[in-house]
Amino acid sequence: MRLQTIIRLDIARRALRFALTLPLVLALQACGGTEDTAAPKTDPPEQPTAPAEPAPTPTPEPTDDNADGAPAAADDASVIKDGAKSYATYCASCHGATGDAQTPIAQALSPPPTRHDDGAYMGTLTDDYLFKIIKGGGMAVGKSPMMAPWGGSLSDEQIRAVVAFIRTLPKN
Repeated sequence: MRLQTIIRLDIARRALRFALTLPLVLALQACGGTEDTAAPKTDPPEQPTAPAEPAPTPTPEPTDDNADGAPAAADDASVIKDGAKSYATYCASCHGATGDAQTPIAQALSPPPTRHDDGAYMGTLTDDYLFKIIKGGGMAVGKSPMMAPWGGSLSDEQIRAVVAFIRTLPKN
């Protein structure tokens, strides 16, 4: 009798794992898309030098339409609000609504999604890097292909808004 209970629990656990993993696999297949793997290997070393790039300060006005991926008016509440909406739609299922990456999907992924609430780690990433990984997916920066590319679903302006919202998540 006890063995039957154990077997039933094991079957239920496997069914739950399958039920949680199947939508993720289907979503990732549907998100497929452009994978730029030629240049990404050289870009991550440039990321630490990106903070030295803000030399174009003589022209502060174009930062709203900045093509380098920096958030457009990151302190603008409406931009952050728009970014929060896109984040909830495209990112929260894996990274969590608060950026803690504690979702059922996140627990099924290997490697686990980045915690956007980790200020120490997020502070090391440039806005350009975040823009590139959101637009081109994990493969665009030499990371996990499980991170889907959202450039086909989100405009550059929307991606910059998501980056601006992500910058509000770190707790420390």
